[in-house]
Amino acid sequence: MRSKFLKLIFIALIALVACKSNNSKQSELLKLGVHTIIVQEVVHTSEYTYLRYKEEGNPAVKENDILWCAVTRMESKIGDTLYFKGGYPMKDFASKELNKTFKEVLFLDFISKSSEFATKGSAEGSEHHEMNISDSAMAGKPNIAKIEVKIDAVAGGITIADLFAKKADYSGKTIKVKGKVTKFSPEIMGKNWIHIQDGTESNGKYDLTVTTALTAAVGDIVILEGKIALNKDFGFSYFYEVLMEDAKIIK
Repeated sequence: MRSKFLKLIFIALIALVACKSNNSKQSELLKLGVHTIIVQEVVHTSEYTYLRYKEEGNPAVKENDILWCAVTRMESKIGDTLYFKGGYPMKDFASKELNKTFKEVLFLDFISKSSEFATKGSAEGSEHHEMNISDSAMAGKPNIAKIEVKIDAVAGGITIADLFAKKADYSGKTIKVKGKVTKFSPEIMGKNWIHIQDGTESNGKYDLTVTTALTAAVGDIVILEGKIALNKDFGFSYFYEVLMEDAKIIK
């Protein structure tokens, strides 16, 4: 009986030490700006994965707080321990695809199954390239491959190559561009995002990013008209050297 009692005490002590060690690790990570979370719910859309989570080791978070984050679509399950740094909070964010309004959702630049990135430099730095893609999900500005397409400029419009080559001349001006949709991302920061290409290129720049309230499908040939903004930085990898804003799709 005595030996059984001592064994239970020993197990309890081990659990207590492990708990303190884990809490210490989470506190150290938090000092580096790294959040430790436990996934409570996983919801997928065509482009994103929404995770409801509890945060570990953060005294600023209450036990009954309902926390959501969103990342580029990834595989995850309830109970996963994940780590992230930074994020772009959106209040009263309405997802039409989910038919749900989040009181607040944190859009993340990346999320990882390992906290090792915390000791390898800034979350916006080189460790993005060091992480295994199976262990992380990258949100923010996507890398769009160049496609084989040849589209002549619309009457009264310009090509993507002309736009990038003479971007300073077009800053603040409303222009028309015709191209093929290479990517469509709905409901990011309250806007839909379209990427188009027309087959032209200037110094390696061939893909134009466009914000709009309208929708388009990948593969569509569209004529877009909108105002050009330069060097738009929304934070967390949403930086655009050239951006067409609030565009209309001309039929």
